[in-house]
Amino acid sequence: MRHGLRMTTSTTECYVYLSPLRHLVGLMAVVILVVSTMWVSADAPEASDAGVSLPSIPELPRSMAWSAYNLGTTGYNQAVGIAKMMKDRHRVTLRVIPGKNDVSRLLPLRVNRVQFSANGVATYFAQEGVFQFASKRWGPMPVRVVMMSVGLSNQAIAVADDGPVRTIDDLKGRRVPWVFGAPALNISTEAIMACGGLTWADVERVEFPGYSAMWNAMIDGQIDTAYATTVSGPTRRLEASPQGIRWLTMPHEDAACWERAHAVAPYLEPHIATRGAAITESAPHEGGTYPYPVLTTLKDQDSALVYAITAAIHQGYDDYKEADPGSVGWALARQRFQWVVPFHEGAIEYFKAVGVWSPLADAHQVALVERQEVLAEAWRLFAERPDFDEMDKPAFENAWMRHRGDYLESRGLNPVWQQ
Repeated sequence: MRHGLRMTTSTTECYVYLSPLRHLVGLMAVVILVVSTMWVSADAPEASDAGVSLPSIPELPRSMAWSAYNLGTTGYNQAVGIAKMMKDRHRVTLRVIPGKNDVSRLLPLRVNRVQFSANGVATYFAQEGVFQFASKRWGPMPVRVVMMSVGLSNQAIAVADDGPVRTIDDLKGRRVPWVFGAPALNISTEAIMACGGLTWADVERVEFPGYSAMWNAMIDGQIDTAYATTVSGPTRRLEASPQGIRWLTMPHEDAACWERAHAVAPYLEPHIATRGAAITESAPHEGGTYPYPVLTTLKDQDSALVYAITAAIHQGYDDYKEADPGSVGWALARQRFQWVVPFHEGAIEYFKAVGVWSPLADAHQVALVERQEVLAEAWRLFAERPDFDEMDKPAFENAWMRHRGDYLESRGLNPVWQQ
């Protein structure tokens, strides 16, 4: 039986498979969690609602550093809001270092220049050793989640409201962007197309050097769709233009749509957005999202520090929740304890102390940690190849992805991405 993480939806069903060969808890082979399509509960209510008194916050270091997204992004703004709270409440100087891409955000974490990274879905790619992390200098990373922001927006693809495209399958034969060096954008676009039964072979792929260039082309009518967070700045420009903006939907009741989407992007989950361009509480968007930003650290980060930062972020929520429209996503009730990357033990200790960490979350954690261990074994064996250092980049990536896929499958795990 497969173990690790597989997600399908009717409303939404999350399956955790635990290998009987690797665990003594074989009595729990399959655990099923059914949640609503709004997916806003984390297993338990807020600690205050549950009647659990909040533990004291241990002393924090006087200075810390996080890496984050570029200046002006919602990820950067949320990190700065938390930094201000840390200064006001705890006299901690938290330096937020912007990074222009996924590698520049995670490299400082890897070399211990920062203790945490307010990263995106690339945390998952780093765990898996794929895309930009399928290289000699990277490979699978033992990343851990501390907390995450799951706001009121969606990750979706937009079209001109006055155009002919009304559903995802209407994109067949039309111009769809591909952004160099941006797997989060490209894989998410591919997953949304898969919901409508399309692949890259069904559309005209138009390549761009960056996110801004893609959106400039969208506003100028040079492409037929573009991917974004529904609160992203460029989407407001399209909304204000003569053509207007429409977000294509991923119907939550369509189980086949979500099965196809999850085969491409397991990190994407059904969600109703109430914030974004042409989106309001009275006109919500039915689609998908994933946590952003994800406060990431490494497995060997000091548990006491992680416990303290988790406690500070939770208990200081009221001070920063309005720093950015996405900051509401840090609420304890919006944490996703069954996502695709395991949590740090220090964070888990705090979540247990406030009564929100469940046996289901624990079982899911075990499966995810086991997956990371298998990936580490696969990398160690691959690094023993005599030609490891001699292969050029394309040959290396092809060989690693083939080895990774074969090894994961041999251990009963879904590789998700193959060669």
